[in-house]
Amino acid sequence: MGSFFTIDTEYANLKQVASAYLIEEEGYGIVIETNTTHAIPKILSAMEQNHVDVTRLEYIIVTHVHLDHAGGAWLLLEKCPNAMLLAHPKTAKHLIDPSLLIKSATSVYGKENFQKLYGEIKPIPKERVRVMENGEFLDWRGHHFEFIYTKGHANHHFCIYDQTLNGVFTGDSFGISYPHLENGKSFIFPTTTPTDFDAKEAMHSIDMILSTGANVCYLTHFGPIQNLKHCADDLKEGLRHCQNAILELKEIPKENRLSFMEKKVKIMIQSLANQNDVILTEKDWSLLDLDVNLNAQGLVYAFEKSER
Repeated sequence: MGSFFTIDTEYANLKQVASAYLIEEEGYGIVIETNTTHAIPKILSAMEQNHVDVTRLEYIIVTHVHLDHAGGAWLLLEKCPNAMLLAHPKTAKHLIDPSLLIKSATSVYGKENFQKLYGEIKPIPKERVRVMENGEFLDWRGHHFEFIYTKGHANHHFCIYDQTLNGVFTGDSFGISYPHLENGKSFIFPTTTPTDFDAKEAMHSIDMILSTGANVCYLTHFGPIQNLKHCADDLKEGLRHCQNAILELKEIPKENRLSFMEKKVKIMIQSLANQNDVILTEKDWSLLDLDVNLNAQGLVYAFEKSER
């Protein structure tokens, strides 16, 4: 068996917030998740350390099109001339023509912040993209990958079950678990970011991941985790908190919805921390501010979409 490497992509210049993964077999490689354009030098460095030449990277896989997962895919493909991108059909569409992605993200972050966070994004030639269907398999150098569509976080999301590693690359379908918050304990919470969060589908995705029989999940945010049944129970509890908060929005004026939901997301995270004996410091909460805001945006969007 070859080597397996977790790459800290240092998203937004933060340690252990977003990861990519490198699998090496006999000098050939697969990269799963790319983070942003700024992360590509770190991925190339990991390939060099693990003796994978750029001409021997065979596949790049992204779980979904959100830019902290797929924003750097075009550049890694450019650097690795023989690699093929594997993606969900809706993800493939937006990476082949990223104009809507760029427009949407720029409107949210502003042009200057967009450049700082994501850098340049170029179209990917469609002949270098292979769409993976739900339930499709890929055999690669002793690894047997199954692609499983997992709605909930996003309707263009899939996970990848590697039977050889008996692990699932979960993207955002199995929550967020930052090592620096755990204090030696298990601590995980769901991610409900825009634009098409669906709590029922998110719970179903968790069940599908467990049903593979995997003993490890490789989270994008961040790194490998075990004790999956306990983590799944916590994620579902967090999602139920979110469902209840969405129902409460009926009584909240439109201009107050985001701030109301940010408080609810904080309560959800704090509740999960308490039951796992994890103490969140003021510094921890400052690092969680972005997640709190994005999760709250997703829940407000889900409510307003249902109202429409």
